[in-house]
Amino acid sequence: MDKKLSNEAEAIKYIHQLPRLHRKNDLSYVKRVLAYFGNPQDQIKTVHITGTNGKGSTSYYLNNLLQKSGFKTGLFVSPFITEFNERIQLNSQNIPSAELVKLTNLVQNAVAAVSQEDSFELTEFEFIVVLAFIYFAKERVDIAIIEAGIGAKHDKTNVLTPVVSLITSVGLDHEQLIGPTLLDIAAEKSGIIKQNVPVVVGELSPDVLKLIKATAKRNAAPLSVYGQDFTTSENAHDHTFSYSNQATASTLHFLPRPDVEQIDVALAVTAFGIIGAQLMTSEIEESINQTLVPGRYQTVLNEPLVIVDGAHNVQAMTNFYRYLLGLVKGDATKIHFLVTMMRDKDVREVLDVIAAADVTLTTIASPRAAQKTDYAELAIDKLPFESDFRLAYEKLRQKSHADDIIAVTGSFYFVTDFLREIKEARKSSR
Repeated sequence: MDKKLSNEAEAIKYIHQLPRLHRKNDLSYVKRVLAYFGNPQDQIKTVHITGTNGKGSTSYYLNNLLQKSGFKTGLFVSPFITEFNERIQLNSQNIPSAELVKLTNLVQNAVAAVSQEDSFELTEFEFIVVLAFIYFAKERVDIAIIEAGIGAKHDKTNVLTPVVSLITSVGLDHEQLIGPTLLDIAAEKSGIIKQNVPVVVGELSPDVLKLIKATAKRNAAPLSVYGQDFTTSENAHDHTFSYSNQATASTLHFLPRPDVEQIDVALAVTAFGIIGAQLMTSEIEESINQTLVPGRYQTVLNEPLVIVDGAHNVQAMTNFYRYLLGLVKGDATKIHFLVTMMRDKDVREVLDVIAAADVTLTTIASPRAAQKTDYAELAIDKLPFESDFRLAYEKLRQKSHADDIIAVTGSFYFVTDFLREIKEARKSSR
């Protein structure tokens, strides 16, 4: 039996040292450990959300709507932006440190007991999934919103039967694991569709939508499609946007959001209606307008405008760049990108999206983070590289004018480190 963990730092360190992948890509290990605890995922109502981009935002919007309607909610998201405990939330409050330590010891001992015959470890993500389900069942949540990690069919969260499933988007990412083609990725994500469980999907290409419709039909799963059953429209004058749903003949009006976030709002509102939760129109609008999604299109400072976003694939970076271009006030405004990417991503393709902008590359203290040599191997050696992202950011601030935009992006891990630095800088300046 492993040594008992006594504090939060030890618990988090233990979780982070667990393997990232198994030798086999199935759900057998996580299911065995969950069964040891009586399958807590089956003791609560759940919503299951997957998608290449937008699943985190949709999770936060839906969580806030359900909370406002009186539900006791669980929220499981990844990655975290400010602190590890953020990945498991109860009524929008991060899991307490003492509870995290207690449950980590509990799951650690359970794995040891279950794996006596054929020694195995849970992966890091599997371990956190088990923690979340135990915590949510223990706290008797009314409903838990579960964000998938990668894909859906083989994702370690796919051990439940939800009341509604959502596919926010399908694009190229994690091709080596769930690809390589777009339709391969779509097939993997369609694994979230369950027999007779309603499915809500975002804006999808025709080929992907055809595959999703066929899967839904085979499973007799009622399907709601963005752009067909529900949609959004933006007011060109003030950039507020409206949501309309054919099934309910409802129309809602919201404060400005980036285009892709408008779709995420629409997905959340549609799922909220399917769940059967009740709120007045004004309460739905208020809940969405007050929702802050950490690390997504998040404004940190003004003059110059500093915006962070965890865009790390072509689809996300394309959407982010389009949003930034919409903020440009005139010919004098320049967009400066500060980018850190993980070396296992489509680095060249993502950087090609913003090739016309001013781009500075940097890195963080992570074994996965791309370094100067990685960019050189990809023949991306004409872009300036600064190994210290703090220094790189200060240089950009110094050369930027009040109307310029600094976009900090490329990885959620980078966004986490950057926001931590901003927070510490504000503390020291008081």
